[in-house]
Amino acid sequence: MRRRLIQSTLAVVLVVIAVFGVSLVIVETRTISNSAQERVDSEAIRLAGIVDSRLFAAEDVNAEILRDQVAQERYAMIRIPGKPPIEVGSRPVGQVISSTEKGEEGETVTVQEPRSSVTREVGRTLLIIGLVALLAVVAAVLLAIRQANKLASPLTDLAETAERLGSGDPRPRHKRYGVPELDRVADVLDSSAERIARMLTAERRLAADASHQLRTPLTALSMRLEEITLTDDPDTVKEEANVALTQVERLTDVVERLLTNSRDPRAGNAVTFDLDEVIQQQLAEWRPAYRSAGRAIVSSGKRHLTAVGTPGAVAQVLAALIENSLMHGGGTVALRTRVTGNQAVIEVTDEGPGVPADLGARIFERTISGRNSTGIGLAVARDLAEADGGRLEMLQAQPPVFGLFLSRTPLKSAALDDDEPMVR
Repeated sequence: MRRRLIQSTLAVVLVVIAVFGVSLVIVETRTISNSAQERVDSEAIRLAGIVDSRLFAAEDVNAEILRDQVAQERYAMIRIPGKPPIEVGSRPVGQVISSTEKGEEGETVTVQEPRSSVTREVGRTLLIIGLVALLAVVAAVLLAIRQANKLASPLTDLAETAERLGSGDPRPRHKRYGVPELDRVADVLDSSAERIARMLTAERRLAADASHQLRTPLTALSMRLEEITLTDDPDTVKEEANVALTQVERLTDVVERLLTNSRDPRAGNAVTFDLDEVIQQQLAEWRPAYRSAGRAIVSSGKRHLTAVGTPGAVAQVLAALIENSLMHGGGTVALRTRVTGNQAVIEVTDEGPGVPADLGARIFERTISGRNSTGIGLAVARDLAEADGGRLEMLQAQPPVFGLFLSRTPLKSAALDDDEPMVR
């Protein structure tokens, strides 16, 4: 591209120089020739006047007297009737510029100048024009190189940006070049890079959330299937199979919820449901794991509460809190329900050491984790709660108390209570 820009610019300059240069040479040549002719004519008129004045005064006219009146390169011949011709200077050889003037006393004055003087002057003019043309060509080449670099370098940068996007590096460069068309392309590439970055982030987040959120249901399902393989009692097999089917439905709900949140975290299928059913289902699911760890999980508080949300999502939030207590807490885990304003609150607490002071409110960040943790469980739980119009908060650090706040009326007419929850 650089070579083409330089060649095209140089071609345009050469055409302009050829058109105007040839015209200028022709005009200058004619001007110099006309000027030389006018000088010779003027010389002949002036010399004729001198001869007239001397003849009128009856003074002598000879070559010695007229030599100082004729330019060095010119030749003059004066013809006076009845006298021999008077010659001043050397007769030029070759082509000449000549002018003849008749005087009032009957004399004839002829002045000649060799055309070589005109040729020399035309040559000097051509040399000056040629030098100017050469300077113009050099300046045009330098300007073309500068413009080519100014246009080609941004295109190279844009090509590298596009290549980086194709190789999976969606970082926008935010670099502009002062050329509206190129800046427009850069804007489009940066916008595409930001969209690709958001898409990649959403995909990675979905993968991380799925790996974390599906682990617990799959583990529970495995335990149920193991129970089925270890028993020959048809009633036990049927009971465990029904529980396994329930867990499969929950697993399906988790997958659908994760996909929905990956597209639009605000999209939800909120309904009015019974909190007791979700809490009892979680207790039944987690008791075997707590029993194996030598710990207990219980529930207390207000019964027969209804809330607005997605039961599967609420179950996942509670599962994340219960699992967090199992991994990092200690003693008995308690699920307590209460009402504050227009909200139903489910508190999850245990008798462990609580949340370290250096974590604090940052515990809900995806990059923050405790020991042997992926660092996304509580972050995903908060996202699920907010997608249903609720919120998940840490009410107390030591001992740990987490509160899930859910609206008790449909979201369109609900006026969520903004008062600070009571720390227990």
